[in-house]
Amino acid sequence: MHTAIRVHGLTVHYEANPVLWDINLEVPTGKFVGILGPNGAGKSTFMKALLGFIPAIAGTTHFFGKPLAKVRGRIAYIPQQKEIDWDFPITVKELVLMGRYPRLGLFRPIRHVDHEAAEKVLREVGMEEFSGRQIRKLSGGQQQRAFLARALLQEADLYFLDEPLTGIDHTSQEIILSILHNMRAAGKTILMVHHDLNSAPKYFDWAILLNLRLVAAGEFEAVFQQELLQEAYGKNFVLYDEVSKLGKTKKAP
Repeated sequence: MHTAIRVHGLTVHYEANPVLWDINLEVPTGKFVGILGPNGAGKSTFMKALLGFIPAIAGTTHFFGKPLAKVRGRIAYIPQQKEIDWDFPITVKELVLMGRYPRLGLFRPIRHVDHEAAEKVLREVGMEEFSGRQIRKLSGGQQQRAFLARALLQEADLYFLDEPLTGIDHTSQEIILSILHNMRAAGKTILMVHHDLNSAPKYFDWAILLNLRLVAAGEFEAVFQQELLQEAYGKNFVLYDEVSKLGKTKKAP
């Protein structure tokens, strides 16, 4: 199996405070990876550091065996909702078409084939009727589906999603997860920051467990164990029996 991401010695500080310390791991291609850990564990920071949005004081990261600058067009990113300027004067379709810029370049015109592709992914995420709406006028779930459509139009090989399910409606969650699992089945690699341990066994086939440092990384069933979760969340953390059973028996669809 090929390696999608290789991280060696990644260390990140905010001023004098360590946020991530000496992270070493490899993520195989074709996995749906949950980035798990308690609040303040550095999950979003880890994702942003991999993508070069936050500078690391040490360490290296390679994607598909190459540095980020060589493969940036093969990587798509969906940020947290709170990091987006929802008042920016852009419609849903215009947002989605931005997914073509890594291929075309900022100053090349959008083609008819790009408009057709945008309409196709909007139908896929159930957002075709909102294509002319300004993004502020969408619900939280609709906003996340619009950004997923933008990522789909990029036709990337590696996808990063930072808490895409937080605070959105059940229908949008189901649509997003169905698309992500289909992408994984098609050989895409997906990393997603996620908070809810009760639902995690249903979603992921691989996991990265963090709390400032790497606690564990690997196949979901191997990582989602009581002793490792206590190492990340604290010795008083209890993994409920029904969740534990899911963690031991679950197979990703």
